[in-house]
Amino acid sequence: QVQLVESGGGLVQPGGPLRFSCAASGMIISPYDMGWYRQAPGKQRELVAKILSGGSTYYADSVKGRFTISRDYAKNTVYLQMNGLKPEDTAVYYCNGVDFRGNFWGQGTQVTVSS
Repeated sequence: QVQLVESGGGLVQPGGPLRFSCAASGMIISPYDMGWYRQAPGKQRELVAKILSGGSTYYADSVKGRFTISRDYAKNTVYLQMNGLKPEDTAVYYCNGVDFRGNFWGQGTQVTVSS
């Protein structure tokens, strides 16, 4: 059974940093694409960042230069480092992984950017 367990959400002031972790069990992340999505109230879930199996990364325009996705093979964990957070980054963030069995999601973690 695949589980993606996120941690690191919370309340942060504008301009502040936050770091998410997504620990995977039941799947090995290294050969597959992993990503972070977010969903703000009243909006559709959107892709924030993705790291492909070969190591290439993709970022939504709204987070380029502020967010960094990375992974640790030894820990089978994916990270999202978020800097310069803005109120519009407030959302529930989800870890996502796709392997040959399908598409898997974490439980979601709330980020609120507010002073």
